[in-house]
Amino acid sequence: MDRLDLNLLPVLEALFAQRSVSGAARALGVTQPSVSLALRRLRAHFEDELFVRQGARMEPTPAAQRLLEPVTKVMTSVRSEIVAAAPFDPAQSGRCFTLNLSDLGELTFLPDLMTALRERGPGLSVRSVYLPPAELRKGLADGSVDLALGFLLGLEGDNLFTQTLFEQGFVCLVRSDWGGGAQTMTLDDFLAADHAVIEQEGRSQEVLERRLRSLGLHRRSVLRSPHFMTVPLLVARSDMIATVPYGLGRIFSRLGGLRFVPPPFDAPRIPLQQLWHRRSHQDPGAVWLRRLVAELFRGRDPMARPEG
Repeated sequence: MDRLDLNLLPVLEALFAQRSVSGAARALGVTQPSVSLALRRLRAHFEDELFVRQGARMEPTPAAQRLLEPVTKVMTSVRSEIVAAAPFDPAQSGRCFTLNLSDLGELTFLPDLMTALRERGPGLSVRSVYLPPAELRKGLADGSVDLALGFLLGLEGDNLFTQTLFEQGFVCLVRSDWGGGAQTMTLDDFLAADHAVIEQEGRSQEVLERRLRSLGLHRRSVLRSPHFMTVPLLVARSDMIATVPYGLGRIFSRLGGLRFVPPPFDAPRIPLQQLWHRRSHQDPGAVWLRRLVAELFRGRDPMARPEG
Protein backbone atom coordinates (compact mmCIF):
# COMPACT_ATOMS: atom_id res chain seq x y z
CA MET A 1 0.00 0.00 0.00
CA ASP A 2 1.36 3.41 -0.97
CA ARG A 3 1.93 6.07 1.67
CA LEU A 4 -1.19 8.11 2.35
CA ASP A 5 -1.12 11.74 1.26
CA LEU A 6 -2.05 13.53 4.49
CA ASN A 7 -3.59 16.36 2.43
CA LEU A 8 -6.47 13.95 1.82
CA LEU A 9 -7.46 13.79 5.50
CA PRO A 10 -9.41 17.10 5.52
CA VAL A 11 -11.40 15.81 2.55
CA LEU A 12 -12.17 12.57 4.37
CA GLU A 13 -13.23 14.54 7.45
CA ALA A 14 -15.49 16.79 5.38
CA LEU A 15 -17.10 13.78 3.68
CA PHE A 16 -17.90 12.29 7.07
CA ALA A 17 -19.51 15.56 8.14
CA GLN A 18 -21.36 16.49 4.94
CA ARG A 19 -22.14 13.08 3.41
CA SER A 20 -21.88 14.53 -0.08
CA VAL A 21 -19.13 15.58 -2.48
CA SER A 22 -20.74 18.96 -3.12
CA GLY A 23 -21.24 19.60 0.60
CA ALA A 24 -17.64 18.68 1.35
CA ALA A 25 -16.45 21.02 -1.40
CA ARG A 26 -18.45 23.93 0.07
CA ALA A 27 -17.18 23.20 3.58
CA LEU A 28 -13.58 23.12 2.35
CA GLY A 29 -13.94 26.09 0.01
CA VAL A 30 -12.74 24.08 -3.00
CA THR A 31 -14.28 22.83 -6.24
CA GLN A 32 -16.41 19.73 -6.48
CA PRO A 33 -14.08 18.04 -9.02
CA SER A 34 -11.15 18.41 -6.62
CA VAL A 35 -13.10 16.59 -3.89
CA SER A 36 -14.12 13.88 -6.36
CA LEU A 37 -10.47 13.39 -7.33
CA ALA A 38 -9.45 13.22 -3.66
CA LEU A 39 -12.15 10.61 -3.00
CA ARG A 40 -10.89 8.49 -5.89
CA ARG A 41 -7.38 8.63 -4.43
CA LEU A 42 -8.69 7.69 -0.98
CA ARG A 43 -10.61 4.75 -2.45
CA ALA A 44 -7.52 3.56 -4.27
CA HIS A 45 -5.35 3.85 -1.17
CA PHE A 46 -7.73 1.99 1.16
CA GLU A 47 -9.00 -0.37 -1.57
CA ASP A 48 -12.57 0.33 -0.51
CA GLU A 49 -15.46 2.47 -1.75
CA LEU A 50 -15.45 4.32 1.62
CA PHE A 51 -18.71 6.15 0.80
CA VAL A 52 -21.64 4.74 -1.17
CA ARG A 53 -24.68 6.66 -2.34
CA GLN A 54 -27.97 6.00 -0.58
CA GLY A 55 -30.61 8.37 -1.87
CA ALA A 56 -29.33 11.94 -1.64
CA ARG A 57 -26.57 11.07 0.85
CA MET A 58 -23.27 9.21 0.73
CA GLU A 59 -23.04 6.79 3.64
CA PRO A 60 -19.72 5.45 4.97
CA THR A 61 -18.84 1.80 4.49
CA PRO A 62 -17.69 -0.31 7.48
CA ALA A 63 -14.09 0.37 6.44
CA ALA A 64 -14.74 4.12 6.47
CA GLN A 65 -16.48 3.90 9.85
CA ARG A 66 -13.29 2.41 11.29
CA LEU A 67 -11.41 5.48 10.05
CA LEU A 68 -13.77 8.04 11.61
CA GLU A 69 -12.31 8.11 15.11
CA PRO A 70 -8.60 8.23 14.13
CA VAL A 71 -9.22 10.83 11.42
CA THR A 72 -11.18 13.00 13.88
CA LYS A 73 -8.39 12.72 16.45
CA VAL A 74 -5.70 13.64 13.92
CA MET A 75 -7.59 16.65 12.56
CA THR A 76 -8.49 17.88 16.05
CA SER A 77 -4.83 17.64 17.05
CA VAL A 78 -3.74 19.49 13.91
CA ARG A 79 -6.15 22.34 14.57
CA SER A 80 -5.48 22.65 18.30
CA GLU A 81 -1.71 22.16 18.29
CA ILE A 82 -0.44 23.12 14.83
CA VAL A 83 -2.93 25.47 13.15
CA ALA A 84 -3.57 27.30 16.41
CA ALA A 85 0.14 28.05 16.69
CA ALA A 86 0.17 29.88 13.36
CA PRO A 87 -0.89 33.55 13.22
CA PHE A 88 -3.93 34.60 11.22
CA ASP A 89 -3.52 37.49 8.80
CA PRO A 90 -6.95 38.50 7.47
CA ALA A 91 -5.39 40.70 4.80
CA GLN A 92 -3.63 37.67 3.28
CA SER A 93 -6.11 34.89 4.03
CA GLY A 94 -8.52 33.36 1.55
CA ARG A 95 -10.51 31.53 4.21
CA CYS A 96 -14.23 30.92 3.85
CA PHE A 97 -16.06 31.17 7.18
CA THR A 98 -19.27 29.16 7.54
CA LEU A 99 -21.86 31.00 9.66
CA ASN A 100 -25.19 29.69 10.89
CA LEU A 101 -27.75 32.47 10.35
CA SER A 102 -31.52 32.59 10.05
CA ASP A 103 -33.08 34.79 7.38
CA LEU A 104 -33.57 37.51 10.00
CA GLY A 105 -30.01 36.92 11.21
CA GLU A 106 -28.69 37.56 7.72
CA LEU A 107 -30.60 40.83 7.53
CA THR A 108 -29.34 41.85 10.97
CA PHE A 109 -25.68 40.87 10.86
CA LEU A 110 -24.47 40.47 7.28
CA PRO A 111 -24.58 44.08 5.99
CA ASP A 112 -22.13 45.40 8.61
CA LEU A 113 -20.11 42.18 8.77
CA MET A 114 -19.58 41.91 5.01
CA THR A 115 -18.54 45.58 4.84
CA ALA A 116 -15.95 45.00 7.58
CA LEU A 117 -14.65 41.84 5.90
CA ARG A 118 -14.19 43.65 2.59
CA GLU A 119 -12.17 46.34 4.35
CA ARG A 120 -10.03 44.08 6.54
CA GLY A 121 -9.79 40.83 4.62
CA PRO A 122 -10.60 41.23 0.92
CA GLY A 123 -9.80 37.56 0.28
CA LEU A 124 -12.17 36.33 2.99
CA SER A 125 -15.63 35.00 2.20
CA VAL A 126 -18.71 33.80 4.06
CA ARG A 127 -21.00 30.84 3.54
CA SER A 128 -24.34 31.23 5.33
CA VAL A 129 -26.33 28.16 6.38
CA TYR A 130 -29.31 27.64 8.65
CA LEU A 131 -29.50 24.34 10.52
CA PRO A 132 -32.01 23.07 13.08
CA PRO A 133 -30.58 22.83 16.62
CA ALA A 134 -29.49 19.17 16.51
CA GLU A 135 -27.71 19.59 13.17
CA LEU A 136 -26.16 22.88 14.26
CA ARG A 137 -24.70 21.24 17.36
CA LYS A 138 -23.17 18.56 15.14
CA GLY A 139 -21.87 21.11 12.63
CA LEU A 140 -20.14 23.13 15.33
CA ALA A 141 -18.62 19.97 16.79
CA ASP A 142 -17.29 18.63 13.50
CA GLY A 143 -16.03 22.01 12.29
CA SER A 144 -18.34 22.37 9.29
CA VAL A 145 -19.82 25.48 11.00
CA ASP A 146 -17.41 28.08 12.41
CA LEU A 147 -19.84 30.32 14.25
CA ALA A 148 -23.56 30.68 14.95
CA LEU A 149 -25.15 34.11 15.23
CA GLY A 150 -28.63 35.06 16.41
CA PHE A 151 -31.14 33.79 18.92
CA LEU A 152 -29.93 30.31 19.84
CA LEU A 153 -32.55 28.47 21.88
CA GLY A 154 -31.69 25.05 23.28
CA LEU A 155 -27.97 25.08 22.48
CA GLU A 156 -26.34 24.70 25.86
CA GLY A 157 -23.47 22.34 26.63
CA ASP A 158 -20.06 21.95 28.21
CA ASN A 159 -18.29 22.24 24.85
CA LEU A 160 -20.15 25.33 23.67
CA PHE A 161 -19.28 28.97 24.36
CA THR A 162 -21.66 31.91 23.98
CA GLN A 163 -21.33 35.67 24.07
CA THR A 164 -24.40 37.89 24.24
CA LEU A 165 -24.14 40.77 21.76
CA PHE A 166 -27.39 42.69 22.34
CA GLU A 167 -31.07 42.16 23.09
CA GLN A 168 -34.21 42.77 21.07
CA GLY A 169 -37.83 42.99 22.09
CA PHE A 170 -41.02 42.36 20.12
CA VAL A 171 -43.38 44.67 18.25
CA CYS A 172 -46.86 44.29 16.81
CA LEU A 173 -46.85 44.68 13.04
CA VAL A 174 -50.03 46.28 11.66
CA ARG A 175 -51.15 47.92 8.44
CA SER A 176 -50.53 51.65 8.12
CA ASP A 177 -54.12 52.76 8.79
CA TRP A 178 -54.77 50.32 11.63
CA GLY A 179 -56.70 51.86 14.51
CA GLY A 180 -57.12 55.11 12.64
CA GLY A 181 -53.40 55.77 12.99
CA ALA A 182 -53.25 55.06 16.74
CA GLN A 183 -49.69 54.84 18.06
CA THR A 184 -50.57 52.42 20.86
CA MET A 185 -52.57 49.22 21.14
CA THR A 186 -54.71 48.24 24.12
CA LEU A 187 -54.81 44.71 25.44
CA ASP A 188 -58.47 44.52 24.39
CA ASP A 189 -57.44 45.49 20.85
CA PHE A 190 -54.79 42.78 20.86
CA LEU A 191 -57.06 40.01 22.13
CA ALA A 192 -59.95 40.97 19.82
CA ALA A 193 -57.82 40.97 16.67
CA ASP A 194 -57.01 38.20 14.22
CA HIS A 195 -53.38 37.10 14.42
CA ALA A 196 -50.77 35.67 12.07
CA VAL A 197 -48.49 33.43 14.16
CA ILE A 198 -45.05 32.23 13.13
CA GLU A 199 -44.16 28.73 14.30
CA GLN A 200 -40.48 27.77 14.02
CA GLU A 201 -38.45 25.37 16.14
CA GLY A 202 -35.72 26.95 18.21
CA ARG A 203 -36.63 30.52 17.26
CA SER A 204 -37.61 33.63 19.20
CA GLN A 205 -41.31 32.97 18.65
CA GLU A 206 -41.15 30.10 21.14
CA VAL A 207 -40.16 32.58 23.86
CA LEU A 208 -43.06 34.85 22.93
CA GLU A 209 -45.56 31.99 23.01
CA ARG A 210 -44.36 30.93 26.46
CA ARG A 211 -44.77 34.48 27.76
CA LEU A 212 -48.32 34.72 26.43
CA ARG A 213 -49.21 31.42 28.09
CA SER A 214 -47.66 32.53 31.39
CA LEU A 215 -49.79 35.69 31.27
CA GLY A 216 -52.92 33.69 30.50
CA LEU A 217 -53.43 35.53 27.19
CA HIS A 218 -55.23 33.66 24.42
CA ARG A 219 -55.32 35.31 21.00
CA ARG A 220 -57.30 34.27 17.95
CA SER A 221 -54.81 32.78 15.48
CA VAL A 222 -56.25 32.71 11.97
CA LEU A 223 -52.93 31.79 10.36
CA ARG A 224 -50.03 29.67 11.60
CA SER A 225 -47.03 29.45 9.33
CA PRO A 226 -43.30 28.63 9.58
CA HIS A 227 -42.45 31.51 7.25
CA PHE A 228 -41.79 35.14 8.17
CA MET A 229 -41.59 36.41 4.60
CA THR A 230 -45.33 36.07 3.87
CA VAL A 231 -46.24 38.21 6.89
CA PRO A 232 -45.95 41.74 5.44
CA LEU A 233 -48.24 41.10 2.47
CA LEU A 234 -50.84 39.37 4.63
CA VAL A 235 -50.86 42.06 7.32
CA ALA A 236 -50.90 44.94 4.81
CA ARG A 237 -54.05 43.50 3.20
CA SER A 238 -56.00 42.69 6.34
CA ASP A 239 -56.73 43.60 9.95
CA MET A 240 -54.38 40.87 11.14
CA ILE A 241 -51.63 41.55 13.66
CA ALA A 242 -48.27 39.79 13.70
CA THR A 243 -46.09 39.99 16.81
CA VAL A 244 -42.50 39.75 15.59
CA PRO A 245 -38.97 40.58 16.78
CA TYR A 246 -38.16 44.28 16.63
CA GLY A 247 -35.61 43.87 13.85
CA LEU A 248 -38.11 42.16 11.59
CA GLY A 249 -40.80 44.73 12.38
CA ARG A 250 -38.42 47.53 11.48
CA ILE A 251 -37.49 45.93 8.17
CA PHE A 252 -41.09 45.20 7.22
CA SER A 253 -42.24 48.71 8.16
CA ARG A 254 -39.98 50.08 5.42
CA LEU A 255 -41.89 48.20 2.72
CA GLY A 256 -44.86 50.57 2.70
CA GLY A 257 -48.38 49.94 3.93
CA LEU A 258 -47.07 48.71 7.29
CA ARG A 259 -45.98 50.06 10.66
CA PHE A 260 -45.44 48.68 14.14
CA VAL A 261 -46.59 49.54 17.65
CA PRO A 262 -45.44 48.31 21.08
CA PRO A 263 -47.21 45.17 22.34
CA PRO A 264 -49.78 45.88 25.10
CA PHE A 265 -48.30 43.32 27.53
CA ASP A 266 -44.98 42.57 29.20
CA ALA A 267 -43.23 41.12 26.17
CA PRO A 268 -39.92 39.26 26.61
CA ARG A 269 -36.58 40.42 25.33
CA ILE A 270 -34.42 37.94 23.48
CA PRO A 271 -30.61 37.80 23.55
CA LEU A 272 -28.78 37.83 20.22
CA GLN A 273 -25.55 35.89 20.64
CA GLN A 274 -22.55 34.39 18.96
CA LEU A 275 -21.91 30.73 19.74
CA TRP A 276 -18.97 28.45 18.97
CA HIS A 277 -17.55 25.05 19.90
CA ARG A 278 -14.55 24.27 22.06
CA ARG A 279 -12.76 22.82 19.04
CA SER A 280 -12.50 26.29 17.47
CA HIS A 281 -11.90 28.19 20.70
CA GLN A 282 -8.17 28.67 20.00
CA ASP A 283 -8.33 28.69 16.17
CA PRO A 284 -6.67 32.03 15.24
CA GLY A 285 -9.01 32.68 12.32
CA ALA A 286 -12.11 31.90 14.36
CA VAL A 287 -10.81 34.01 17.25
CA TRP A 288 -10.27 36.93 14.87
CA LEU A 289 -13.80 36.56 13.48
CA ARG A 290 -15.39 36.44 16.93
CA ARG A 291 -13.51 39.54 18.00
CA LEU A 292 -14.68 41.33 14.86
CA VAL A 293 -18.30 40.32 15.53
CA ALA A 294 -18.00 41.55 19.13
CA GLU A 295 -16.48 44.83 17.95
CA LEU A 296 -19.31 45.40 15.48
CA PHE A 297 -22.31 44.27 17.53
CA ARG A 298 -21.63 43.98 21.25
CA GLY A 299 -24.01 46.42 22.88
CA ARG A 300 -25.05 47.75 19.43
CA ASP A 301 -28.24 46.52 17.76
CA PRO A 302 -27.76 47.47 14.07
CA MET A 303 -31.54 47.59 13.64
CA ALA A 304 -31.82 50.32 16.28
CA ARG A 305 -29.69 52.86 14.40
CA PRO A 306 -31.54 55.96 13.17
CA GLU A 307 -32.27 55.76 9.47
CA GLY A 308 -30.33 58.24 7.42
